[in-house]
Amino acid sequence: MRISVIGCGYLGAVHAAAMASIGHDVVGIDVDERKVEALSQGKAPFFEPGLAEILTEGVASGRLTFTTDMAAARGAEVHFVGVGTPQQADGYAADLTYVNAAFDALAAYLQPGDIVAGKSTVPVGTAAALASTVSDAGATLAWNPEFLREGWAVQDTIDPDRLVVGVPSGEEGERAADILRAVYHPAVAKGTPFIVTDYATAELVKVSANAFLATKISFINAMAEIAEVTGADVTQLADAIGHDVRIGRRFLGAGIGFGGGCLPKDIRAFSARAEELGRGESVAFLREVDAINLRRRERAVQLVIDGLGGSVFGRKVAVLGAAFKPHSDDVRDSPALDVAVRLHGLGAEVVVTDPQAVENARRSHPQLTYAEARDEALTGADAVVIVTEWDEYRRELSPEHAASLARGRVVVDGRNCLNASAWREAGWSYHGMGRP
Repeated sequence: MRISVIGCGYLGAVHAAAMASIGHDVVGIDVDERKVEALSQGKAPFFEPGLAEILTEGVASGRLTFTTDMAAARGAEVHFVGVGTPQQADGYAADLTYVNAAFDALAAYLQPGDIVAGKSTVPVGTAAALASTVSDAGATLAWNPEFLREGWAVQDTIDPDRLVVGVPSGEEGERAADILRAVYHPAVAKGTPFIVTDYATAELVKVSANAFLATKISFINAMAEIAEVTGADVTQLADAIGHDVRIGRRFLGAGIGFGGGCLPKDIRAFSARAEELGRGESVAFLREVDAINLRRRERAVQLVIDGLGGSVFGRKVAVLGAAFKPHSDDVRDSPALDVAVRLHGLGAEVVVTDPQAVENARRSHPQLTYAEARDEALTGADAVVIVTEWDEYRRELSPEHAASLARGRVVVDGRNCLNASAWREAGWSYHGMGRP
C-alpha cells in the first residue's frame, strides 16, 4: 500500500521505516526541515537499535521518502498520525496542539475512502472529537495506539504482541479494520492478536497499560522504602513474589524509578482527564505512583551523601548513565540526569557519561560535566553512581577495574544491577536501593 506517516519523531520515524521494511511505499512528513533532511539521507536522528539498518534500506530502495510538504500525503490509502502529546506547561493535561494541527493540515489532502489512523497517545475522547474532521473529507478515522518499548521499538512495530484498532460502528468501521489488517499483514498472518474496538476503548488501552506498568514499578519502590527501614532486601522480595504467576517478576526492579517521554506524562495526563470526566477518584492512586517515583531519585542522592560522610560538596561523583533507560539516547524526564543535577546543585563535581546519550544530555543540562568514556568519568571519583543499567556498567565493569581508577570506594547502585557481594569483597562501600 501507499502510506503516509505524519510526524517523524521517535514514533513516526520508526513506524515509517518499519512499514517500508515490510513492503509498503511510505512517505514520512514532518515540519522539522533538519529532521527530514537527515531521514532522507538514511540517517536516524536518534539512537534506536535496528532503526539505522531499516531506514537506510528503505531510503535506498525508494520505498521510503521524507518531506515537509503535507501535499505528499495525497494519494496514500492510509495515513498514520504519530505526533507528540507533551504535558501542558501549566498543568498535568496533555497538550494536543500538535495533534490538532496535524489533522487540520492533513484534512485538505484526504480523499474519499482514505483511512486516517491515529497513533499518538491522547486523552480518551480525542478520537471522537477529531472524527468529523476526517469524515468531512469522506475518509474514516481509526485509532491505532502504539505499544513501543524504547530499545525494542523496531521489533515491537514489525512483530507486535498485539494490535488494537478503534473504529466507528458498521460497515465503515469494518472496512477500516480490514484495511489495517492488510497494512499489518505479516503480524496478522502469524496470529498476532488483532483487537477491534471503539475509539474510547482503544484510547484507554494505551493509557491504562502505561498506568499499570508505572504502578507496578512504584509498588516495588514503595516496598523498597519499607525494606530500607526494616533491613529487608527488596530484590529477594521481588524474586519471591514474582514467582506468583498472577504478579510476575517483570517490572519489579526497585531502583530510581521510571522516566522517559511516555510513562510520567501519560499518567499525569490520565489523572487530569479523569478529573475532567468527574472521575478523578478512580485514578487518584496515580498521584502517589508519581510521588513514589520521584522520591526514589531523592533517595539515591541521599545515599551518595551518606556514603561520602554527610556532604558531597567539592567531591567528584561519577554518574554512569544519562538516558532514562539502556538502549536509548532519550533523556526526557530521565531519573539519571535528575540525580546528576541534584548532586551538582549540592556542590558535587559531577561527571556524567553514557554510551549514547551524552550529546542529548549536554543540550538539556549544559551545567554538568560530561565524559565520552566510562573510564574517564571514573578516574579520580570519590563516589560512583549507577543510574542507567547499560551492560557497560552492570556486566562489563568489574569492581577491581573501577577501584584502579576511582579515588574513593563508594558505589551507589541506583538500579540494583550490580553484584553487591563482589563489590563489597573488592573493598567498596556498596549502597543499593532497598537492600541492606
